Amino acid sequence: MAAMKVIGLLGGMSWESSAEYYRIVNERVRERLGGLHSARCVLYSVDFAEIERMQVEGRWDDAAAVLADAARALVRAGAEVVVLCTNTMHKVADRITDGLGVPLLHLADATAEAVTAAGLTRVGLLGTAFTMEQDFYTGRLAAHGLDVLTPGAADRAEVHRIIYEELVLGVVEESSRQVYREVIGRLVERGARGVVLGCTEIELLVSTRDSPVPVFPTTRLHAELAVDLALADQRPGPGRRFTG
Repeated sequence: MAAMKVIGLLGGMSWESSAEYYRIVNERVRERLGGLHSARCVLYSVDFAEIERMQVEGRWDDAAAVLADAARALVRAGAEVVVLCTNTMHKVADRITDGLGVPLLHLADATAEAVTAAGLTRVGLLGTAFTMEQDFYTGRLAAHGLDVLTPGAADRAEVHRIIYEELVLGVVEESSRQVYREVIGRLVERGARGVVLGCTEIELLVSTRDSPVPVFPTTRLHAELAVDLALADQRPGPGRRFTG
């Protein structure tokens, strides 16, 4: 077997979800290789307060510059593929990869691959307001032939609030879980046949038990696919998995 590639985890947005990435990649390696094997990976964790302020102020170019510097640091540390451990900041994924020299595994592509493999074409999407309302994520899913439904305005606002006021702080409230269940229910009533958990922190709150249709946990899908590629000696091909 070829040597395991080094996975570069670009995280900190929030560190709560980045910890999940680290756990999942190591669990996947152990599952695949057994014994005492663990992932060859490096982690760069940014200060989320700085990134969140840039999000709110619409300073996406500044955020892209910060993350591009961090991604280059991962490559200097030996990363052979980069995983951006956040859905929202995939808004600037293309700018992060400029001159990077290694592929960035795009989270929306990993998610779309799983949805398509499940035989579904219409899914609901939960995430931050940026992810639900802007085209960088829904458009990427649509490019895979998926019909993406997002919650109504009031539901979007509450889903976003719970992420930023609770989940990124590690706060998991049963009342918020119920809110998400109700939002999912309304998406299903509108025709969603599955639900994409399009924010890495949502998996701290919602699981398959909370939905009458399949859920697609983007953190797990992204992290596990990164490991599978790292172990398969697979190079970027003509598909849409990689950016850059």
